[in-house]
Amino acid sequence: MVYHKRLLFLMTIDSLIVLSSVFVSNFLLVPLSKPTLAVAVSSIVLLLCHHFFANRYKLYKRAWEYASVGELVAIWKGVTYSVAITLLVQLIAFQDINLRTLSITWMMHILLIGGIRFSWRMIRDMYINRADRSGGIESPADKKRTLIIGAGSAGVMVARQLKMTREAELYPVAFIDDDVKKHRLVTIGLPVLGGRDQIEKAVIEHNISNIVIAMPSLSKKELQSIVAECKRTQAKTQIIPRLEDLMLGKVSVNDFRDVQVEDLLGRESVQLDTRAIADYITGHTILVTGAGGSIGSEICRQITEFNPAKVVLLGHGENSIYSIEMELKSNNPNGIEYITEIADIQDRGKMFSIMRTHSPKAVFHAAAHKHVPLMERNPEEAIKNNILGTKNAAEASSAAGVDTFVMISTDKAVNPTSVMGATKRCAEMIIQDLDRRSRTRFVAVRFGNVLGSRGSVIPLFKEQIRKGGPLTVTHPDMVRYFMTIPEASRLVLQAGSLAKGGEIFVLDMGEPVKIVDLAKNLIRLSGFMEDEIGIQFTGMRPGEKMYEELLNENEVHEKQVYPKVYVGKSINYDMNDVHHLIKHYEALDSVALRNELLMLANHQKAQQQIPVLA
Repeated sequence: MVYHKRLLFLMTIDSLIVLSSVFVSNFLLVPLSKPTLAVAVSSIVLLLCHHFFANRYKLYKRAWEYASVGELVAIWKGVTYSVAITLLVQLIAFQDINLRTLSITWMMHILLIGGIRFSWRMIRDMYINRADRSGGIESPADKKRTLIIGAGSAGVMVARQLKMTREAELYPVAFIDDDVKKHRLVTIGLPVLGGRDQIEKAVIEHNISNIVIAMPSLSKKELQSIVAECKRTQAKTQIIPRLEDLMLGKVSVNDFRDVQVEDLLGRESVQLDTRAIADYITGHTILVTGAGGSIGSEICRQITEFNPAKVVLLGHGENSIYSIEMELKSNNPNGIEYITEIADIQDRGKMFSIMRTHSPKAVFHAAAHKHVPLMERNPEEAIKNNILGTKNAAEASSAAGVDTFVMISTDKAVNPTSVMGATKRCAEMIIQDLDRRSRTRFVAVRFGNVLGSRGSVIPLFKEQIRKGGPLTVTHPDMVRYFMTIPEASRLVLQAGSLAKGGEIFVLDMGEPVKIVDLAKNLIRLSGFMEDEIGIQFTGMRPGEKMYEELLNENEVHEKQVYPKVYVGKSINYDMNDVHHLIKHYEALDSVALRNELLMLANHQKAQQQIPVLA
């Protein structure tokens, strides 16, 4: 029904109800009596007041098929105020109040007005949902029986949406909730079967094929516990979107997604000092090297939330730079200017030219070669990109008067055993040395493995699962620190605001995780058993360590500079050896070059005589 027809219909129905309630209440008290002037005046006043308050509380604009407590309160207010004004008019006009008649009128008014409107929802629910009378245990044959974890507001919302949506594949049959006060109760027709310890029993007894975790504000630790219980069943486990995405309207409450490894390995998010970050980003030009990479692109996304005037996207790969440029421009309500620069950080002249042209306030240096085995086989390329490229970007930033230069480093730079780690440590040394001689503040940010980044173990495991396995793990005891891409990027932004110059910032990454446990979790979350896919141990690769560190024993500074953020102590080292290697690295074979790198990065005395190849 269109709005105007709907409005006329409701006003007509309400008018009949108001007039009927007055005359019926008068008839019940004084049978067979003729209407008096007082009754006629009361009817007209009550009718006018009702339409006024109905409009005031939007009783003609509400979608009554979704009526709830809020609508009931609006009806109560409208009717009560209307009757109160009618009572006042009676007192003024006739110096008398027929309190019993008005009391009956008030009750009939609420019952009829409310009954007509709430019947819309009752009919709709019965028609669409074919509301089962068995407490939620029965479900349509063509839908998947679903257990909802969480009988709170989010869980109830999920259950109601699933029951009301004809196209939904899932149908809720019961709740699980740890609140003992809800146990054995029925919520919107669904029983609360017990706490999380009853998940396995509930799945078996009620033939559950899907589980939906409907607790968007759940802590990581609690989520791990619940998922562990769900993994003991054969049911597919999903989770509703994050609370902030629901609040912002980015997704619907029934846009479920699979539980991901990131959900189980992540820690509670560090709260950012947004004001400090905004001070050096808002209204300024920001440049990101490696902007097409997984970390660089996420840094660009998060930078945009602080409304910079311009973001310069610098990268070597044109496809990845084009992709992030299109993404950022497609969602740009604040009119931020995005500039793309296809450039290689090894091109010193181009780096100086770009820095002079854009004069950025801050530079986030994410461009690097990061793949450990590949760099073991190509140490000269690691030096060109990770050391010389960083040196070019840093010195160009200094010459252009950049305020803050933040370099993305790695935990593999601590006591490095690989070429990649050694080159990143040398890059740290270069920017720390430059910080002593420049007005630009140079800092580095170290973190562990990034879940979902290119070259990380997660995409590899997923591809191996897609092919039927097995998953390849180098060693059963190998452990790594993990963090998500957004978390790593937030740390980088926060480091820029904390920078005084020369620091190496480190995030408290919690407990390290066994790679084999990561593989087992991913197999189970993909809907398979470990025996179906299998895990194969291949042995440690060149340059790998059994475990990683974030600070070596000489750098450790136990005091946090920000919640869960540490800063390493500066240590002395001889930059002459670094410059010597940069000048003569092309004359070394791969083995000698690797040895020189590891000695430098571990602050051992480098060889002064460069063995020249024959």
